Amino acid sequence: MGFSLSAYVLLGLLGGAIAYGRLQKQPVPRWVRPLHIPIGVGLVGLVLLLLAIGIVGTLGEYGSLGHSVHLVAGLTVVGLVLASAWSASRISPKRSWARSLHLGINGVLFLALAGVTWSGWVVVQKYLP
Repeated sequence: MGFSLSAYVLLGLLGGAIAYGRLQKQPVPRWVRPLHIPIGVGLVGLVLLLLAIGIVGTLGEYGSLGHSVHLVAGLTVVGLVLASAWSASRISPKRSWARSLHLGINGVLFLALAGVTWSGWVVVQKYLP
């Protein structure tokens, strides 16, 4: 989860640099966007990996899912990350709505990540002595 949160923060910083350059009508360093994209793809992979680990671990421990709010929080994060990636792939001069959608989804994702982090902490406390 730490890598996912780190990727989200780094994506926010890089995205902020892109937005700042756009607003100031100044060129953004050439390396920013090519770095933003693979980190975003990495975040998608990390979130899907965490989903798989959570499902396998919960099924292995309890034999079924849905024992806490963490499942709903996790599925929300997965959905938002996938929606963010999809909206990012739509960004172009012809689709001005995609950038706004991407930024809005990422704002909601911030709250969802906070929720899944909290609910995950609660779940982990059950396993600590």
